[in-house]
Amino acid sequence: MFQLLGAWVYRLRLWILAAWLLAAVLSIPALLQVTDVLKVGGFSHDGLEAAQVRATLEDELNAPPVTLVINFHSDTLTADEPAFERQVREALSRLEQMPEVVKPIGYHTYSPTQVSRDKHTAFEVVGLRVSAEESQDFIPEVQRRLKQTDLEMHIGGAPAFYADIERTSQSDLQRAEIIAFPVALIVLVFVFGSVVGAAIPVAVGGFSVVLVLALVSLTGRVTDLSIFALNVATMLGLGLAVDYALFLTSRFREEMEHRPIGEAVEHTVGRAGRAVFFSGLTVLIGLGGLVTFEFMFLRSIGIVGAIVVFVSLLAALTLLPAILGIVGHRIDTFRPPLGLQGTRSFWAPLARWVMAHPLRTLVPTLLLLLLLGIPFANVRLSSPDPSILPEGLDSRVAFDQLKREFSPGNLAPILVTIRSQGPITSPENLEALYGLSREVQRQPGVVGVSSIVDLDPRLTLDQYKLIYRNRDDVPDLYAQAALRASTSEHVTLMQVNTAYIWNDERSGEIVERLRATDLPGGLLLQVGGGTAEVNDVVAEMYGEFPRALALIVLATYFVLLAMLGSVLLPLKAILMNTLSIFASYGALVWIFQEGNLDWLFRFQPLGFVDTSLPILMFCTLFGLSMDYEMFLLSRIKEEWERTGDNTASVAIGLERSGKIITSAALLVVVVGLAFVSAEIILVKALGLGVAIAVFLDATLVRALLVPATMRLLGEWNWWAPSFIRRRLEAVRLGE
Repeated sequence: MFQLLGAWVYRLRLWILAAWLLAAVLSIPALLQVTDVLKVGGFSHDGLEAAQVRATLEDELNAPPVTLVINFHSDTLTADEPAFERQVREALSRLEQMPEVVKPIGYHTYSPTQVSRDKHTAFEVVGLRVSAEESQDFIPEVQRRLKQTDLEMHIGGAPAFYADIERTSQSDLQRAEIIAFPVALIVLVFVFGSVVGAAIPVAVGGFSVVLVLALVSLTGRVTDLSIFALNVATMLGLGLAVDYALFLTSRFREEMEHRPIGEAVEHTVGRAGRAVFFSGLTVLIGLGGLVTFEFMFLRSIGIVGAIVVFVSLLAALTLLPAILGIVGHRIDTFRPPLGLQGTRSFWAPLARWVMAHPLRTLVPTLLLLLLLGIPFANVRLSSPDPSILPEGLDSRVAFDQLKREFSPGNLAPILVTIRSQGPITSPENLEALYGLSREVQRQPGVVGVSSIVDLDPRLTLDQYKLIYRNRDDVPDLYAQAALRASTSEHVTLMQVNTAYIWNDERSGEIVERLRATDLPGGLLLQVGGGTAEVNDVVAEMYGEFPRALALIVLATYFVLLAMLGSVLLPLKAILMNTLSIFASYGALVWIFQEGNLDWLFRFQPLGFVDTSLPILMFCTLFGLSMDYEMFLLSRIKEEWERTGDNTASVAIGLERSGKIITSAALLVVVVGLAFVSAEIILVKALGLGVAIAVFLDATLVRALLVPATMRLLGEWNWWAPSFIRRRLEAVRLGE
């Protein structure tokens, strides 16, 4: 089938090239609009308890959907001075003229917790009655209205954070592309030994990325896609396209040595094209695991990944052979004085040494990979905060200022909603609320509780019952304000401030203790806020991960079984992939959680690993690493079918594919390292994680572990029950 495809592509090579050129030109309008359709966020979903609390606050307590935090600071004035307060009021009055703005809550409403200890900083909470996506568009107008004052002001909160994320993601992407394309071209010149040969994979990669981004733009109009998918699309799109082009181009040059150009194209697609196709399937399976998650962030990367694989395969099996057929022997034009054409001689002695010493190769290499993965045992998963952004951005400055000047728990208090069947202010319910509040205040790490039964520490339970005896005629002004702000007929809000920042694991422990609380009288307690959302996201993601893992492993196994006709080789391939990913996990914890090499990669250690990163890396790398397994095993299988000698087949396969594998891996490492230049730590960590995993996979795993294990297994490598062999022959998955 693939050989027929190669013959067809060669006959229509000029038409195919013209079609790709036309597709690229037609893609430009959609490509230019891609950032307009992508969304930020996507790290939560409506089924989480924290999300349900947020919905309750909006629907029943009239809380705004999104809030801004505005910091006011003066080096000379204090918050209790008239000049400071006057400028704050003037700034807020200009904001209140915007119809979307809800009346601000802050120190000017006599909230002492919103004034810093030295009184030079105060913050206001400003609600916006718009969706999370729309709220980012209001940031420039808010900034304009706030500039008309002498106070230093910074805007924080989710809208400002996500607006900075979007802008920084775009600049990160542009920087990575500027680095990756020329460096990849230089590497390819040395690999191929010719400028023309090097330019072909880069050109195919460029075509692929253009078409991928246009398709992402169109897809984003019908379903939500994360802004981070843009970085992944470029990283994977360039990496896969160049990988496949390198593999096919190398085989084409080999075939041209003893065939006419047309036959060389036909046999290249027939042999190497088949391996590329199955390799693409394994990458698609890995990324498909992300689609099973409820989180838009992960799901959208799975969708975009599928687009990347489809376009990369289409380019590798149509555009690339067409270009090779047109270029022909001119592929070796413009040779530089240096090149890596002769590196096969290195792989021949390495292959012979590994074949002669399989155990001496296997044991130390396996131990090294396991040793590299050990730091992952201490991984701490959490959600990112504005500290992942560059220090100069406004939302980062606001966050750092709040963290430095105020109690960490003030940044995002724990929000507890209590729902009753009858009136929430009935005597029985007030008694339960009063008891809950006092119990929570006694918990270690809790520094304060705000609720309708926490107006004044001197008030007793009986006094609260008296105050709320007639809800329509509450005598106390503070109680009236508390009811309006935090209570409906059946629901009330209790706000818990802790001594820890919201993504501290100790805050998470307080959330779980609150959720374990039993209340009398059928009262329903739910816990929300930033800390609760971290707990929910971690629990949900890693509750879904085993299902995605099983899907990926099983589907990959059957694809490899179909390609190789072996029962054991797919198991070995899956194990080898897992080892390289595990080692890269350990490296990420050692670097980004523990802060090692922060001076080299220019980041501020977070003390945790982003919750989504291990899942994202596994689903991306599992298929990507399988590329090299496919390239190696397909060549070994060819030799096995020709000679029937397992040892010779492994040695020859390693010798002939070693240079291709390391070159392809080097290109992916280059692309991954280009994204290490990103200013957003999540993107930086993903780029470095991909680079580390692919480097380990192509060196320690494919060059040493795979041939050593195959030498030890001998002819068992190729064993399969007779009924499986008959089935594979029946469906004609071979040539």
